[in-house]
Amino acid sequence: QVDVAAMAQLFGYVDVTDTGFIVAVLSITFNPLFWNVVARWEHKTRALSRVFGSPRTACYCLGAVILVLNCVRSHCFTEAMKSQPKLEGWDYHWTYYSGLAISAVGTLFVVSSFLALGFTGTFLGDYFGILMEAKVTSFPFSILDNPMYWGSTAIYLGWALM
Repeated sequence: QVDVAAMAQLFGYVDVTDTGFIVAVLSITFNPLFWNVVARWEHKTRALSRVFGSPRTACYCLGAVILVLNCVRSHCFTEAMKSQPKLEGWDYHWTYYSGLAISAVGTLFVVSSFLALGFTGTFLGDYFGILMEAKVTSFPFSILDNPMYWGSTAIYLGWALM
């Protein structure tokens, strides 16, 4: 026997039929699926490296596509948040500033991860045969295993609160 009361309560706060919500969910789902499928395909076939003339150029092009897709995802998320019902009990300054703080911590993790890994380290260079000289263990990897993912999640959580 499954208690669906919690889900029923959640759906009172989320309009899952809203077009913006559906587009945001599809965008959020599509992005990692796309870049993982393309990276694994590249790893098996080296097709992008051949098309672009080098693994580095191909990696930079995929990275640029990922960045554009992330901008689209962020836009879709923002538009979905604007059209969703608001939690009346959370419409306070402390909620906004909590969201701002959570987003700031997330941004710290994402930016410091990028700086530690570099462009090809961040954007799947290992699938193109572009390997780091050594495992990165400096901040933020010294405190989290996946700081880029945790940071992105924190950014979107903070954004939702704001």
